Amino acid sequence: MARKTSDVMVKALENEGIEYIFGIPGEENLDLLDSLKNSTIKLVVTRHEQAAGFMAATVGRLSGKVGVALSTLGPGATNFATAAAYAQLAGFAMMMITGQKPIRKSKQGSFQIVDIVENMRPITKFTKQIADGELVTSLVREAIRVSEEEKPGAVHLELPEDIAEQMTDAQVFPVHPVRRPIAEVKAIQKAIDMIEAADTPLLLIGAGANRKRTQKMLREFVDELGIPFVSTQMGKGVVTEAHPLYLGCCALSAKDYEHVCIEKADLIIMVGHDVVEKPPFIMQHGKPPLVIHIHFYTAKVDNVYFPQVKKELEAHLLIGIDDNRFPLMPQRIVHDLRKAMPDDGIACLDNGMYKIWFARCYKAYEPNTLLLDNALATMGAGLPSAMAAALLYPEKKIVAVCGDGGFMMNSQASEVSILGNCHVQSLLTSRD
Repeated sequence: MARKTSDVMVKALENEGIEYIFGIPGEENLDLLDSLKNSTIKLVVTRHEQAAGFMAATVGRLSGKVGVALSTLGPGATNFATAAAYAQLAGFAMMMITGQKPIRKSKQGSFQIVDIVENMRPITKFTKQIADGELVTSLVREAIRVSEEEKPGAVHLELPEDIAEQMTDAQVFPVHPVRRPIAEVKAIQKAIDMIEAADTPLLLIGAGANRKRTQKMLREFVDELGIPFVSTQMGKGVVTEAHPLYLGCCALSAKDYEHVCIEKADLIIMVGHDVVEKPPFIMQHGKPPLVIHIHFYTAKVDNVYFPQVKKELEAHLLIGIDDNRFPLMPQRIVHDLRKAMPDDGIACLDNGMYKIWFARCYKAYEPNTLLLDNALATMGAGLPSAMAAALLYPEKKIVAVCGDGGFMMNSQASEVSILGNCHVQSLLTSRD
């Protein structure tokens, strides 16, 4: 039986397991909004499209499944740009659906029309206009497949107003799980030989290791071989930082304690590192250490990455935690918040210098409990990220840590927390 394209699109999204759509209503997406009335998908209305995009990206980050954001055409759609780049660089599965004027016949000329499909091309993995209702289900399936496939990222579909109301017989595509391939035997054996030959191996955990299929095996690897490990900022918590072999986070530049360990290593096992994140060390031609690159895809080679003493650190990190001066020292703020948060509580950071202190001093005992961005490093993402986390995990304690500038960029999103009964606490920092 023929149905409206917007109805079929909503059914396709339900079939993909979508629970929330974040966004703002507009004339050009009214058909889709009307189709959501009878859907299991909950519409979360935000006050700015950028916040909606950040919330969708955070759903992708925490769940591994695509988060969805919705806007109207023109300026509403262009407001997604920063959130799209945020998801694309950091590797968070996210889909943006934007409206558009009728494409077959329109009496409004070029009013508010921007080529959003081309606008999105440099900052997404996939961008397409749905030019016919018969294509809607295949495009939804393909966009989400691409978004969730390694490396995850942002995708975009444009739904014109006249296509949304078009009748179609399109059927929803079934979703089949995909198993990831295993590395070739020769490559695995070479890695084993390098590890066995190393005198001072070091494991370095990056953002790409933060996958449910990876976390358990990585912890077993550390326990079995007894190799010390450090993390990048976005790899924090993949293996609990309460582990006796944890040496710290590469949050600062060279000569910090972790970097002394890196300099002494003759082999570094890089798990999940992506050159989009600030490099944890600089490789030099003809000089140690050797590097084993383990990821879902081959290493991206650039001029700083081309693969081939804990008690003192702990004492150093304790400096300033009981300092009573005011304004409070960063170490004291981080220590007090860590003490107040349960192990599974989620701290969502905006961007500023305080992020370095949290990366360095805030112990993450479980995966995805310290959300920071070391890829695009945009301001304004902290509060929306915390709200998305609260929607997904209402039973957990959630806190947004923001500078005063970053908080003001999306402070209007606080209303979403009240209307949606999301319990989020905010900690604001200021240089004053």
